Amino acid sequence: MSKVSLADVLELSIAECIQLAEDIWDSVATMPQPVRLTADQREELDRRLEDYHQNPNEGTPWETVKERILGRK
Repeated sequence: MSKVSLADVLELSIAECIQLAEDIWDSVATMPQPVRLTADQREELDRRLEDYHQNPNEGTPWETVKERILGRK
């Protein structure tokens, strides 16, 4: 596996940066190790989930956000 420097990453276009982030996330998601959360992280996730349950129609769907981001070049 070749190493990429931060300078290399900073030269990428926005679309390339997003793709890199997605690729990294996908590779992390396939790892069998559980992700350990701090108490603060768990509290924040619980708060957000409760907020979602109380206001399920608020926010913007991911596909809409992604299209908006990728549309900026």
